[in-house]
Amino acid sequence: MNIIIIGAGKVGSTLAAQLVKEGHEVVVMDTNQDRLDELQNRIDIMTLCGNGASKEHLAEAEVAESDLVIAATSADEVNILSCFIARQIGASKTIARVRNPEYRNQLELMKEELGLSMIVNPELSAANEISRILRFPSANDVELFCRGHVELVDYTIGKDCPLCGLALKDIYTKYKIKVLICAVRRGEEITIPKGDFVLHEGDKINITASPKNIHEFFQAIGSFKRPVKSVMIVGGSMIAFYLATQLIEMGIDVKIVEQNTKRCEELSETLPKVSIVCANATEKDILLEEGILDFDGFVALTGLDEMNIIYGMYAKTKNVEKVITKVQHFSFPEVIEQSGIESVVSPKLITAERISSYVRAIQNSYSKNKVESLRRIVDNRIEALEFIVRDEDKFVGTPLKDLPIKDGILVAAIVRQGQTIIPGGYDSIQKGDSVVVITSEIASIEELNDIMR
Repeated sequence: MNIIIIGAGKVGSTLAAQLVKEGHEVVVMDTNQDRLDELQNRIDIMTLCGNGASKEHLAEAEVAESDLVIAATSADEVNILSCFIARQIGASKTIARVRNPEYRNQLELMKEELGLSMIVNPELSAANEISRILRFPSANDVELFCRGHVELVDYTIGKDCPLCGLALKDIYTKYKIKVLICAVRRGEEITIPKGDFVLHEGDKINITASPKNIHEFFQAIGSFKRPVKSVMIVGGSMIAFYLATQLIEMGIDVKIVEQNTKRCEELSETLPKVSIVCANATEKDILLEEGILDFDGFVALTGLDEMNIIYGMYAKTKNVEKVITKVQHFSFPEVIEQSGIESVVSPKLITAERISSYVRAIQNSYSKNKVESLRRIVDNRIEALEFIVRDEDKFVGTPLKDLPIKDGILVAAIVRQGQTIIPGGYDSIQKGDSVVVITSEIASIEELNDIMR
């Protein structure tokens, strides 16, 4: 596909790299030539120095011949205007990045009236992910498939976990609970494992099951943690605003520590049920004085990755039950690994993944078996895709053990008439099923038939 990205900032550059990796032709437009030059040195793209809200510059970028225009500058109004003008001169589809909370109640109206294909809000998406993790703190991350009938949970095996030394084929024998471990990260090596794979301490595993079985399984291995009841947030960013709003609606007590006086006043006005503390969290004992020991959730959301990691490490030393940090740049992933912080969110990566999934959906719009949803897991090196089996096909009714499924691909779950099936060799796919497929070959599956040789 031919894709034009307006804005070469964090989101734009991350998205450009991901789309190029998937084989798309990408043009990035920005008013900063130095930023474009730096990006072009790293990624195989074309660049254009210009104003994305200018009809002349958009015409120069040939938006009328493009498949998709994505406006991802730091200014909402520029993004909205860029998409509107692009549509007027012939762009097929447009996506606008809109972050301002003041627009949140009129996004659908804007989308309809301006002809936008999609609106993305990195801060709101990050808040949604953090909220989801806090609801199930036993996990590092949780993804939902098949309208919530299937959960894909990221979990780290600790020193005393009874899964240590256990082969995957023996898990059901021991616990009598239907779960499937569909991906394992051990150090830098990532595996889609078979039944004889033996789990070790430190393995990061991805588990697929129904929500009920996931909870029962974590209780059985002694790792179940109740949803948090109180959360301390350091940093009064837009993510903090969105997250606090969601947590208050869930009945969770929230305290935000922010050092900017003006921002504290704004948050106090918009979040009357949240305790706002105007203080510098880097000062010794501030977090202790504000009662960090009394909270069972802690989220670091400042604008500095380094400080977020330090805050997270500090919260871990105080035995806060669930610690989540925002990290935008993963230049030194080993530092994050060694910090002991297990739950990390990146707004730009979440947004890039969401847009990339939309691009895949456009590509697959004419396929017989469309991709219903797509998630990137395990450092974006594994893809989890959901399909609905709409038509009779060669694999329908055939036991999975008899299908020539490619290496590196796993059928992780089947949902049939609202019932979740964690499949074994004798199970089969039927017309009307929702099917979750795991693959290590990124962007290799466009329809369900592609899982077979």
